[in-house]
Amino acid sequence: MPSKNMLPKGQRRRTVKHEYRAQRTLAQEREAALRAAGELDEEAAPATYDTAEFNAPSSAPLHTSPFANVPGLVTSGPSGGKHPQEEQSPRRYPAPYVFEDEAPEIQVLDDLEAEDGVRSFTVEPAAKEMRLDAYLAKAIPDISRARVVLLIEKGQVTVDGNPGKGKQKLKGGEMIEIEGEPRPEPLHAQPEDIPLTIVYEDDDLAVVDKAAGMMVHAGAGDSERNRGTLVNALLFHMGKSLSQVSGDLRPGIVHRLDKQTSGLIVVAKNDSTHRKLSEMFSERRLRKVYLALVHGWIAPATGAQDSGTIQLPISRDLVRRIRMTTRRSGGRSAVSHWRVLEKISGPYGKFSLVEVRIETGRTHQIRVHMQAIGHPVVGDFLYGAPHRINPIGGPQAEVEGFALERNFLHAAELEFVHPRTGEKLALDAALPEELVQVLERVRGAS
Repeated sequence: MPSKNMLPKGQRRRTVKHEYRAQRTLAQEREAALRAAGELDEEAAPATYDTAEFNAPSSAPLHTSPFANVPGLVTSGPSGGKHPQEEQSPRRYPAPYVFEDEAPEIQVLDDLEAEDGVRSFTVEPAAKEMRLDAYLAKAIPDISRARVVLLIEKGQVTVDGNPGKGKQKLKGGEMIEIEGEPRPEPLHAQPEDIPLTIVYEDDDLAVVDKAAGMMVHAGAGDSERNRGTLVNALLFHMGKSLSQVSGDLRPGIVHRLDKQTSGLIVVAKNDSTHRKLSEMFSERRLRKVYLALVHGWIAPATGAQDSGTIQLPISRDLVRRIRMTTRRSGGRSAVSHWRVLEKISGPYGKFSLVEVRIETGRTHQIRVHMQAIGHPVVGDFLYGAPHRINPIGGPQAEVEGFALERNFLHAAELEFVHPRTGEKLALDAALPEELVQVLERVRGAS
C-alpha cells in the first residue's frame, strides 16, 4: 500500500529540489527583514537541548523540535514516522519472539556397570527432544562425540531394543543399551617380527636405517594403523628396553622421519638418554645430512658455487591440512643448507642431486623448502612433483616413462656425541637400491 507521503503516481521521479530552495530563500528573506527591523538578536546563543528534557517523566510534555512547523521540513513523529502530526498507533505486526535455547541439565552417568558386556540405562525426562548422539555425549562426557557416532554406526547402541540412529529424537524413558566398552582402551604398541637394519646399538641407544613406506609410530586412537610401524619392530627386537618419555605409543622415539623417507633415525633405550638426545636436537648439536633428487637445476646465488641456504619459516597450510607451507606469516623458523652434488641432463630432462643439511627439524622441512624455491623432490606428489616422469621426446621417445612411489629423500648421515660416553658417532646409510635405479635411469644409463 503506497504511503500517503509519496508523490502521486507518474510524478514520483519529479525532483523537489527547487521547492526546497524556494523555502530556503523565503527563510533567508524573513531573517534579513527581521535583522533590518532590529528584531533579531545577533548575540543570542543558538538553541540547545537540555538532556534532562528527554529524561523527564511521562507526565511532562514531550520535547518538540524547533523545526517541526517549518514548511518544507519533515520531522519525526511520536512513533518514529516522518509526519510531525501523526499519533501513536499500535504496531501492525507484533515484535518477533526470541526463543531462548536453554540446554537441559543432563545427569552424568559415572557408574555404568556392564552385565555380560552390555551397559543399560534409562533416558531421563530432561532429555526429551534431544538427539541420541547429543544425549550420549552429554551423559557420558568422558567419550567424544566422534566415538559416540562410531558406536551407533557399528550397531552397538540400541534404543528400546532397536538399533539407534544418531539423529533420532528421544522422548524420555527409553531403555538404551551399549554393547562393548564405550570408553576405548588406550592403545599400546605391540611387538611385530619386522626386519630392521640396525646401524649402531649399545645399552643406551640404537640407530636404525628405516625403510621407505614404514611409519615411525601410529597416531593416538589410530588402532587400524597400529601395525607395521617402526615402533612395532623395535619392541620385537629390543623388548621393553626402550624409553617411556614419549608414552606407550612411541617408546624410544626421539625424532621422526616421514613415512616415504628412508634413512637414519636414533632411538633411546632409557629415559635419561632420551632427555639428553632431545636437548641435543633442540639445541641443534647434531648434524643431519640428507640426499635428495629434485626437478631442474638449482640456480645458485650470485658468487656461490652451486650451494645456498633456505631460511623460510614453516607453518600448517590452512586449506590442505596435511601440507606445510612457507607462505603464511608467524611460522616456525626453519633453516636448510643445500649443495649440488650432480647436475643431470638426460632423456627425462634436468635434475639435481643435492645434499641438504638441516639445522632445524620441522615437519616436511626439506620437501616444503625445495618446493618453495621451485624444485620439488622427485616423487613428492604432495608438494608439486609429477606423478609420472616422462621422457622429453614424448610417446615417440626411445625410453618409457616411469613412476616413483616414494620420495627421493634419504637421511644419509648422522653425527652426534654419545650422551653418556662423550664419544663422537659418525654414522651413514647407503642410498636404497630403488633410488640408485632411478638415478641411473634419469642419467640415461642402460
